[in-house]
Amino acid sequence: MLNFLALTADTAATGATGDATQQAGALASLMPFILMGLLFVVMYFLMIRPQKKKQKEEQKMRESIRVGDEITTIGGIRGRIVNIKEDEFVIETGADRNKMVIKKWALQSCDTVHDGPADDDDDDDDDI
Repeated sequence: MLNFLALTADTAATGATGDATQQAGALASLMPFILMGLLFVVMYFLMIRPQKKKQKEEQKMRESIRVGDEITTIGGIRGRIVNIKEDEFVIETGADRNKMVIKKWALQSCDTVHDGPADDDDDDDDDI
């Protein structure tokens, strides 16, 4: 009878630790997925988000270009903007005023500092 009680107690103890072991095993099997998700979150905040912010700033700079601005292209050509079209602009370079047509995506920097947003309307009705 004593052996029966010892066997019953041993089975009950094994059942309680068996549940804990199963829970630990389930958590261990989910750990690679949790780590991969954490890795994607870290990559987003360290790599993707700053790159998108930089692209937005570059797009804003390209949209705020005005005639007369001093610019530098990604090829290192410096010049002054003479004419702006939808996706390209014309610049003057050098002392002999050579004109070149450049795509907007090739703009690296605008060297002219603007005080405020461009005022496209020429009427001064609202300036009272």
